[in-house]
Amino acid sequence: MSIFKMPSLGADMDAGTLVEWNVKPGDAVKRGDIVAVVETQKGAIEVEIFETGTVSKLLVEEGTTVPVGTPLAEIEGEGAKPEETPAPAPAPTSAPTPAPTPEPTPEPTPEPTQAPTPAPTSAPTPAPTELPAAPDKAGEKPVSPAARKLAAEKGIDVAKLKGSGPDGAIVYADVEAVVGPTHKKEAPVSGPSKPSAHPGLDFAEMRKAIAQAMAKSKREIPHYYLKHQINMRAASLWLDETNAERPPEARLLMGTLLVKAVSLALTRYPEFNGFYENDTFRAVPEVHCGLAVAIRGGGLIAPALHDCETLSLDDLMAAMRDLVGRVRTGHLRSSELSDPTVTITSLGERGVDEVYGVIYPPQVAIIGFGTLETRPVATEDGLDAAPTIIATLAADHRVSDGRRGALFLREIEKLLQVPEAL
Repeated sequence: MSIFKMPSLGADMDAGTLVEWNVKPGDAVKRGDIVAVVETQKGAIEVEIFETGTVSKLLVEEGTTVPVGTPLAEIEGEGAKPEETPAPAPAPTSAPTPAPTPEPTPEPTPEPTQAPTPAPTSAPTPAPTELPAAPDKAGEKPVSPAARKLAAEKGIDVAKLKGSGPDGAIVYADVEAVVGPTHKKEAPVSGPSKPSAHPGLDFAEMRKAIAQAMAKSKREIPHYYLKHQINMRAASLWLDETNAERPPEARLLMGTLLVKAVSLALTRYPEFNGFYENDTFRAVPEVHCGLAVAIRGGGLIAPALHDCETLSLDDLMAAMRDLVGRVRTGHLRSSELSDPTVTITSLGERGVDEVYGVIYPPQVAIIGFGTLETRPVATEDGLDAAPTIIATLAADHRVSDGRRGALFLREIEKLLQVPEAL
């Protein structure tokens, strides 16, 4: 038996509201399954489970706000079978002989076992939080309790909605996408807040969360800052040649090369990739780059691209497209918010030469990139004009120093001079 708890989705999260369960007691789950939707200041987040087993009991009802670490559900482990172990009698004599110790044969059903593995017909008293698997009437779409409640409150006809849940079920996010984000009654409304088309996001609350995290970072983390101008001629030429042979949907962006170069450099300078907690730094061998994404309407979020150091450029490009698309539609997963080991931010598309980030705790570094721009570059033959980009590093002085930071930026530069090897 294991306990599934309210996850921490960032240093700025103290509690979350369980908006919707996607499972019910008796459901089998495996690692990576989306089992619930939790609302935080960053919006409605799809929460994954990281073990395989069977849901035994739901401990928190939909609509309840609980602190991080609160038990949400009980999960029976994959290997836990509700079979009894008494060995059968070695010499079967006659069938109807009543033995003084009852044998666990398939007939006796009224036995109160906890794990519901072999009994698909046993559906005792469903928990109030479970998602209905079948419609109420013939031809009617299945609707989750949370979605039905919100639709009734807002006067929405659920029959006209398109469901995105299992078997086309209408879930909370489908209703919320129509009525706009729901906010807790006690949340203060600041300024002329117009309804957002972005489901599940309260931009005032998001801005508050960003302010808290950044203020904590500047108070507690001794930042140091470095910048380095990188000649991008080799990378630009290789990218142009590669994309010339591809259809538009398969082309690579320069940002893909930057993310991959940073990821490979981090494997060689691991003191910039990990977490500083309880006065101790823990380096992480995998590189999960938090990619800073601006949300239309305001706000910023930096979910993780997992295992960037192992991905090919094409796979990394596909992962970036998918991540940005889900940020814009409000379908982020819990691991994408809790896993980033470092953050990359770029304001190049806004015409900014340099960007100096604030470290997001418990991370220890943030790398920034400015605009790709033609600038004068000194060469062996004199002065040349070449496409360049300015890379910056903000790092935690408790873990690294300026010398290592300089070597790290130079490593990124070296990798970008051989783009075909990325």
